Amino acid sequence: MPRYEFRCRACGDTFEVNRPMSQAAEPASCPQGHADTVKLLSTVAITGRGGGGVAGGAPAPAGGGCCGGGCGC
Repeated sequence: MPRYEFRCRACGDTFEVNRPMSQAAEPASCPQGHADTVKLLSTVAITGRGGGGVAGGAPAPAGGGCCGGGCGC
């Protein structure tokens, strides 16, 4: 279930709410009981397995230079 982050305008508290995506736009009351809250824009980090390389998880090509290393440049 997605987690949404909110900030209370009254007390400044930041809190999270787990709810279905169908309820993402609904307001949330802060834990202190205030109703004046705003939903925060959260960032998502997506990481793959392994390090570096070309998109799709393939290893980086060997060689280098302008022509893939065939001429030794």
